[in-house]
Amino acid sequence: MVTAIGGPRVLLRQLRETMAEPLASQERLDKIVDLIADNMRADVCSFYVLRDDGALELFATHGLKRDAVHITTLRLGEGLVGLIANEAEPLSLQNAPEHPSFAYRPETGEDPFFSFLGVPVLRAGQTLGVLVVQNSERRVYGEDETEALLTTATILAEMISTADFDALIKPGSDIDLRRPRMFQGVGFSEGIALGQVVLHDPRVVVTNFVADDTDAEKARLEAALMTMRVSIDELLNSGDMQIPSDHRDILETYRMFAHDRGWVRRLEEAIESGLTAEAAVERVQNDTRARMLRQTDPYIRERLHDLDDLANRLLRILTADGSVAGKEMPDNAILVARNMGPAELLEYDRTKLRAVVLEDGAATAHVAIVARSVGLVAVGQAENIVSMGEAGDDIIVDGFTGAVHLRPTPDIEATYIDKVRLSAKRRAHYAALKDTPPVSRDGQHITLLHNSGLLADMAMLEETGAEGVGLFRTELQFMIASKMPRVKEQVELYAQAMRLMGDKPIVFRLLDIGGDKVVPYMRSTAEENPAMGWRSLRLALDRPALLRTQVRALLQAASGKPLRILVPMVTEAREYMKVKRFILRENERLPRLGFAQPETLEIGSMIEVPSLLFELDRLLPETDFVSIGSNDLIQFLTAADRANPRVANNYDPIARPRLRALKLVVDAAQKYGKPVTMCGELAGRPIEAMALLSIGMTRLSMGASSIGPIKEMVLGLDVAALKAEMNDYLENGETEGSAREFLVEFAERHSLTV
Repeated sequence: MVTAIGGPRVLLRQLRETMAEPLASQERLDKIVDLIADNMRADVCSFYVLRDDGALELFATHGLKRDAVHITTLRLGEGLVGLIANEAEPLSLQNAPEHPSFAYRPETGEDPFFSFLGVPVLRAGQTLGVLVVQNSERRVYGEDETEALLTTATILAEMISTADFDALIKPGSDIDLRRPRMFQGVGFSEGIALGQVVLHDPRVVVTNFVADDTDAEKARLEAALMTMRVSIDELLNSGDMQIPSDHRDILETYRMFAHDRGWVRRLEEAIESGLTAEAAVERVQNDTRARMLRQTDPYIRERLHDLDDLANRLLRILTADGSVAGKEMPDNAILVARNMGPAELLEYDRTKLRAVVLEDGAATAHVAIVARSVGLVAVGQAENIVSMGEAGDDIIVDGFTGAVHLRPTPDIEATYIDKVRLSAKRRAHYAALKDTPPVSRDGQHITLLHNSGLLADMAMLEETGAEGVGLFRTELQFMIASKMPRVKEQVELYAQAMRLMGDKPIVFRLLDIGGDKVVPYMRSTAEENPAMGWRSLRLALDRPALLRTQVRALLQAASGKPLRILVPMVTEAREYMKVKRFILRENERLPRLGFAQPETLEIGSMIEVPSLLFELDRLLPETDFVSIGSNDLIQFLTAADRANPRVANNYDPIARPRLRALKLVVDAAQKYGKPVTMCGELAGRPIEAMALLSIGMTRLSMGASSIGPIKEMVLGLDVAALKAEMNDYLENGETEGSAREFLVEFAERHSLTV
């Protein structure tokens, strides 16, 4: 083994000085490979960069023919360099020409070189290139030399990503880091958005790579690790985390990694090679991510997110990075995140935000519902987009197909610009229908309403011609507030919503928090299955002061106008009756307190818990109206967590069993003469809306963007004919094919736009 001259720390200091010199890009790169060769006593040092076409191009060399620079290329997997790029692992050989992957390039003049050491140049786990040293004599490169080359590669990775490097790229090509990529996700909210990436949890950018004092850097690392471990332990010991849950499992995994001696030792070794503490974290995480991305074991790949999050926590402590979501957004911002809650989404400036893209999530998750509510295009399950994207990258989000194009080619961009123009024409077509009554071909009037939750939504009522708001989600005000809204603040919101509605009806749903609707100022206990836990009405009944405050605010806001209140998450009729009596008592108190009673007071029940299907005869006589929450009802009927992408789409919500359950409610409501409204996600999709109309439902509440397509479908539909065929389908259990297939075939026969 040959000892390097001065060692890696000397090399890193020389590299830092070279990076600061006023040199042209190629001149700087040439000097870097010269320094590496001299320091490691190598006859050859070569640097290859992975291009966007999959070729590894020789960008600089010491010891090979300089004429080969920007001429010699190898494909991914071709030759030793291609093998390293493909596997993202270092490779050390005493006799390189004997290796089965060796590829000879005569233009480089590499004939006499036997010993070979190559390492991948990585950033966020992606291979950007390969750094190689060679010697003419047969020798073994030691672990310290491999470590030194890996450390040097970390600095080269950052150099590649800077604008200065662009001058070395041939016209018409680019590096792989900026290669266009397409992610196939799942559309949560329809529409097309073109814009620039804004990362919800931005990557911490390391700017200081070279350590002046390795002992001081080790001390900084140890202090940061201690801070992180303490914070994780405090979270685990808090009351919220005492009960087993997914959140606790994640934190337990964090704690395991944070105390792992192997991980910590790799960080220390990276510092010993001359890196700062933050650069060491970046180096080790790059290597780990590259290896884990290439694993086929799903468990190992799932742990990648845990390690990424942990490394990011450590980097934020080391760099004192206090990034705040939503600052300095471009005018056409597209938010990219692993996952996020609805309250986090609402913190962003919605005048600049065009779309949201998530790696996780499901179409019925509350963040997806809120995205639709505020008119954002949304796509989920776009795997690995967070690590592949950079802030400011161009991006196109197609909510219709679920496709996301990162750094799109001009052809793709032109195609989508045409689609946006076509979409604008469709919106103009739907806008022209806003004053057309939603009456079917056979004369049945279908009531089309909005789902809402923010005052900003209300303006769209005039644009769509909807007849009112069938569901106003009052919890959104609580989720975006930093503290519990007072009675006065709630009164102002509800009164303003009523003023904006004019004479049109609005239904206020009582507070529905808990589960994945997290309110930051309310302490809650972690639960094994929060969707079926302490949430919504259960929480309100246990916290009567919270319920009383909201009911009083609604009654006062009405100020003599009609008021409609909807009780959520009712499990048994007695729960509804308890809340109804509570509301009526508060209403009776109004005159004594100097407030006018509502002109009319209607109280309704949400039907979203299956047990209530067996209490309809007790419930309906006591209600003024009912609304079906399809998101929760379908989730509970199928025992499939709507927020879990593995099972959320396994069961068709309009399959025969679910339609029969919904028809039970419709038939019972007709028997007792009570209006029934569908206010879940089913109402906003044409085929699903057809299914609802086919079982007798005539009141649909949906996102504003769905009104036009649903109205167009209604105008061309013969409801009576559809009901007759659907009744036969539901009653004949032997009928082959799904309800969806039946409805699509019906739509085709009757030339309906669905």
